[in-house]
Amino acid sequence: MPVVGYVPGAYDMFHIGHLNILRRARQECDHLIAGVVTDEVLMRVKGRPPIIPHHERLEIVAGMRCVDEAVTDISSDKVVMWQRLGFDVLFKGDDWKGTPKGDRLEADLGAVGVRVVYFPYTVHTSSTALRQLITESRR
Repeated sequence: MPVVGYVPGAYDMFHIGHLNILRRARQECDHLIAGVVTDEVLMRVKGRPPIIPHHERLEIVAGMRCVDEAVTDISSDKVVMWQRLGFDVLFKGDDWKGTPKGDRLEADLGAVGVRVVYFPYTVHTSSTALRQLITESRR
């Protein structure tokens, strides 16, 4: 039976960390779905809007050859997305591993039979770090 993988993310200011997780996830499943969270979800979760609007982030991610399908992720609750997509495994950066939000994610998805697999977080490059550099350069 084919394994369906899901990688949710903001994918704001697409960088090597995004590419790394998508490539790694693609090696671990037969069909890879990337969920691009909406601007509204990002505002709720991070307290600030993305630099790149949702429709452009979705198009960028959909254009990656390692991604079979790109969808709009409408909720920070990944069970909601599992109900829509029926994936078998969810991939996240290991910055979530062992944290309250990671533990909650594992428990919620584990209850419906979904595995959570963590990949190394790209510490030297992140959208948060890029945003900080841009802000500092404008001063």
